[in-house]
Amino acid sequence: MDMKEVMKNHFLSLDEASRNPDRKVAWCTSVGPAEILRAMDFEVYFPENHGALLGATRTTEKTIPLADSRGYSQDICSYLRSDIGAYLQGFTPLERAYGIKSVPKPDVLVYCTNQCKDVMHWFEFFSRQYQAPIFGIHPPTNLPEIQQSHIRDVTDQYKELILFLEEITHSKIKPDRLAQAVKLSKEATDLWADVLGLCRNSPSPFDFFDATISMGPIVVLRGTEIAKDFYQKLYSEITAQIARQGSDNQERFRLYWDGMPVWGRLRSLSGLFDNHHASIVASTYCNSWIFSDFNPEKPLESMALAYLKIFINRNDHYKEEYILNIIEEFNIDGVVFHNAKTCPNNTNIHYNLPNRLRSKGIKSVVIDGDLNDLRCFSDEQSANRIEAFLEILE
Repeated sequence: MDMKEVMKNHFLSLDEASRNPDRKVAWCTSVGPAEILRAMDFEVYFPENHGALLGATRTTEKTIPLADSRGYSQDICSYLRSDIGAYLQGFTPLERAYGIKSVPKPDVLVYCTNQCKDVMHWFEFFSRQYQAPIFGIHPPTNLPEIQQSHIRDVTDQYKELILFLEEITHSKIKPDRLAQAVKLSKEATDLWADVLGLCRNSPSPFDFFDATISMGPIVVLRGTEIAKDFYQKLYSEITAQIARQGSDNQERFRLYWDGMPVWGRLRSLSGLFDNHHASIVASTYCNSWIFSDFNPEKPLESMALAYLKIFINRNDHYKEEYILNIIEEFNIDGVVFHNAKTCPNNTNIHYNLPNRLRSKGIKSVVIDGDLNDLRCFSDEQSANRIEAFLEILE
C-alpha cells in the first residue's frame, strides 16, 4: 500500500468514526501519548498533521489572516493559526483530497507540552468549540539529562489520563492492548530510523524533502500494524534502489537541516538544492519521530522516557552534541538553520548555536521563514543565501 492510500484510509476511517455513535475520536498532539488512546479503542486525529496539510497545500494565505483578525497574535504558532482559521472558515484540504467536508469531531482532546505550550491553547480553543473534555500532560522541559523523577512524574500523569479516559469510555484499559500498541510503535519507529539511516550512503538515496512526505504514518499511525508494514516496505524499496543505483549521481554537498520545514516551499527548495547537487541527508525534524526507548514490558515508563527525550525538549548542550554527532555519522559538510518566525521552540539559532558549531569547524547558513506563514519567507533572499553558502562550501 503506497503513501497516498495509507493516508487516505486514515482520514476516511476518522471521518466514519466521527459519524458513528459507537466509535470515539481522540485528538492528540503529534508527540503525545497516542499509544494509550489506541489501547482504549479511540480513533486518533492529529491537528498538527492537518496544520502541515494546510501549509503544504498553500491554503494558509486565507486561513491565517482570519485567525489573526480574531485576535491571535502573528507571533504564535502558524500551525495553530492555520488550523483555527480553517475551522472559522469551514474549510479543510481533506475535502478536495478525499471528499471529507470537515475534520472529525472530538470526543476528547489530549495534549502534551513536551513540544511547546502553544498546543495547550490550540486544544483549549477546540475543547470550547466542541464542548469536549480535555486533558493535558505537562512534563519537565528543556532537560539536560532524563532523571527517574522526570519519568515518574510523566508516568503518574499517564495514570491520571487513563482514569480520565476510563470515565469517558466506561471501560477499563486492557494492559495487553497497551503493551501491543507500544510494541507496534517501537517496531515502526525502529524501521523509520532504519529508513533515515540509509542516507548515510553516498550518494544519498533520498533527502529531507522526500522524508517529510514519507513521515506521515509515523506521526498519525503509531501503534498500528499499518505504520510498521509501511516502513518495512519503504525500507525494502530504498535498499533495492541503492543496490541498483549507479555512480553517476553527482552529490557535491551533504547537508543537515535544523528546524521546521517550510511546508509551502518544499518543491522549490528541493529543486534549488538539487540544481546545486546538494543533498540534505539528515534533519532535526524527521529524526524527532525516532523513539527507540519504547518497551512493551514497561509501556507507561518507556513512553514517558521516549517522549521526554525528544530533541525539542532538551537543553542547548544536548542539542549541540546531538548535531555534532549526526554531522560526523552522516559525513555532513554544513548545516542549514531554518529561523521559523512562529516556532521559537524548534528554532535553534537564538542562543548562539550556529556560532558554537562554527567554532568547531562546522559551517552553516540561516534562512528566515516559517512553517506555514509564507509572508515570513522570501524566495529570492533564501535562494541567495543558500547559493552563497554552497559557494563557501565549495
